[in-house]
Amino acid sequence: MNKSLRAMIIVLLVASCGGGQKSAPRNLDDACAILAQRPDYIKAFRATEKRWGVPVHVQMATIYQESKFIPNARTPFRYAVGVIPMGRQSSAFGYAQALDGTWDEYRASQNRRSAKRDRIRDASDFMGWYMNITNKRNGISLMDARNQYLAYHEGHTGYARGSYNAKSWLMRISGEVEARSLTYQAQLATCRLR
Repeated sequence: MNKSLRAMIIVLLVASCGGGQKSAPRNLDDACAILAQRPDYIKAFRATEKRWGVPVHVQMATIYQESKFIPNARTPFRYAVGVIPMGRQSSAFGYAQALDGTWDEYRASQNRRSAKRDRIRDASDFMGWYMNITNKRNGISLMDARNQYLAYHEGHTGYARGSYNAKSWLMRISGEVEARSLTYQAQLATCRLR
């Protein structure tokens, strides 16, 4: 086999393995490590903060809770009789775990037909858009990670009705989102980012 053919085969093999990052960053407890490992994240988060006013640490804490920074995250399957797959629990997908209908509403309202839920820039922009609607409809500050998360999980109407009050597990998780947001905020104040 000649050298150029061998080189072309090696390049094709390497290219077929590379195709994009589908795993989470290594250290999800360290905001600086996340952003150092994935520099495209900070660009996306800053663009969303500039456009929508949602702080980087609030975005990061919400994405952590929704997908653990896994771009193609999906909800688990439901099973009948414990073994027969009955489809996924919901249509939530991607970094922001946006539902099909809400994602379509976002793409139409923002004229972003090519936006994808597994692209960090699109997912963070979606989050900014959604949290701004939450701010207008429910009066929740963009800095309030706990209540923004509750409204994100329950929907604007569900939040307004207080549906989260009957879900002790969700109240606990929203507290965890708030704590992670504060941790990320403190860490971001100390790291050197481009």
